[in-house]
Amino acid sequence: MAHTDRRGLPLSTRSATAAAHYREGVDLLLAAWPGAAEALDAAIAADPDFALAQAARARLHAMRTEPAAARARIAAAAECLARGGSERERSHVAVLALAIGGQSGPALDRALAHLESWPRDALILSLPLGAFGLLAFSGRPDHDRARVDLCARHAAAYDPDDWWFAVSRGWALTEDGAVARGRALTEHGFALRRANANGAHALSHALFEDGAGPEAEALIAGWLPGYDRSGILHGHIAWHAALAALERGDADGALALYDRHVRPGATAGLPLNVVTDTVSLLWRLGAYGHAVPAGLWDEVRAYAEPYFTQAGFGFADAHMGLLAAATGDRAAAQGRIAGLTALVEDGTLAAGPVVPAICRAALAFADEDYAACARLLEPVAAEVVRIGGSGAQREVIEDTRLVALMRAGEAGAARTLLDTRL
Repeated sequence: MAHTDRRGLPLSTRSATAAAHYREGVDLLLAAWPGAAEALDAAIAADPDFALAQAARARLHAMRTEPAAARARIAAAAECLARGGSERERSHVAVLALAIGGQSGPALDRALAHLESWPRDALILSLPLGAFGLLAFSGRPDHDRARVDLCARHAAAYDPDDWWFAVSRGWALTEDGAVARGRALTEHGFALRRANANGAHALSHALFEDGAGPEAEALIAGWLPGYDRSGILHGHIAWHAALAALERGDADGALALYDRHVRPGATAGLPLNVVTDTVSLLWRLGAYGHAVPAGLWDEVRAYAEPYFTQAGFGFADAHMGLLAAATGDRAAAQGRIAGLTALVEDGTLAAGPVVPAICRAALAFADEDYAACARLLEPVAAEVVRIGGSGAQREVIEDTRLVALMRAGEAGAARTLLDTRL
């Protein structure tokens, strides 16, 4: 009997048990829900030659910043395909191998080509999408629109009640400014499967962009207790609630959420989320005029020390620049700026000159040279989108510029920026 994945694509396994575990594992992976690793391990145990199960397990390792394990699993997937497999499966594994190998540009190109033939291959379609996807980190200033266009191109391949595609397309629309349509589509997808952290996350974004902070806080407060702390988005979704609390002036509430869910040691999130969430929330606290409790910055610096040590990953670099500035580590700040500047000069930094400019501006802000901070950010303001991440995450840079203008006495420029934002 032939077996298929959740969206009807054939699977090269003779084991019904392996196919069932694979379908479950991919569902859980796409939902960022605990249990994906166990389901995929069960699929592999039922059929060790099941290439796509090995490949999905490799993807999970890569998401968890476990590069050695990811490389071993994707190599195992390729070995399985050498013994038999379809053209679609070979292409699927090749895309993941490029992404896991750090070849993000070729991985994006090959993923887009793959989807022309197999648009229902959701695991591959997931790679260019999302705040941390291949498009977001491509350095393209139009990556928000590119995600919308990609979803539109392949929408006919998905059922209107496909929970994953509805949420993914809704998030893309929201980030590109079509907030009402994005929110409606996200709410539809989330209603179809509430055990979906990506759905809760996307809806939190839609509510944030829709100016519905209290609704976002209520959503998260009601939903988060049902999401196990081992879930990779648990801390990040709590970060959204903390951000909403901070924006309505409740610094104590934001700090309480930070302490319970966001800070290192309280979250099982991905290192990229842990570093960027902690840095951006503590930086906002200070920029908004609230005291950051003693020891919190040092805790973040200790956690971040093993990660993102080399310049070249724009989104992480911007946050590491904020961290170095906030902790007074001028040597680290200057070293990262020098490394980024060299990459810009070589033409190898995808996000371009905006990244070292952000780091220089952060250092000026920490030195209370607010006029210099605003001056550094003004010419690159339209380029901040190139670092990737979401609008809510990148807003910390705009907030920094706004506060710098106000503290530099440039009320007119601050008012213009605020009017544009509103």
